[in-house]
Amino acid sequence: MGIIIKPIVTEKMTAITEKLNRYGFRVQPDANKIQIARAIEGLYNVTVVKVNTMNYRGKNKSRFTKAGLVKGKEAAFKKAIVTLKEGDTIDFYSNI
Repeated sequence: MGIIIKPIVTEKMTAITEKLNRYGFRVQPDANKIQIARAIEGLYNVTVVKVNTMNYRGKNKSRFTKAGLVKGKEAAFKKAIVTLKEGDTIDFYSNI
């Protein structure tokens, strides 16, 4: 499996992309910044200037059902924000 799991396409991330030329990706938890930069450059043919990473821990969730209280946990994940060289862009919708 690759380092990049999926791009993050949300309203907030799209606004950041338009202003600052930054893109968000969900990545493998054990990947470092150098591996993430090489994976993005190889996958999209762009030049990566900077990589910022964030680790999110899983949140506890509970809900009430007919069977009673059901408890669970969201999965933990790592997010990477990648800044590209001026003039480079990534089009997530080109292969739909």
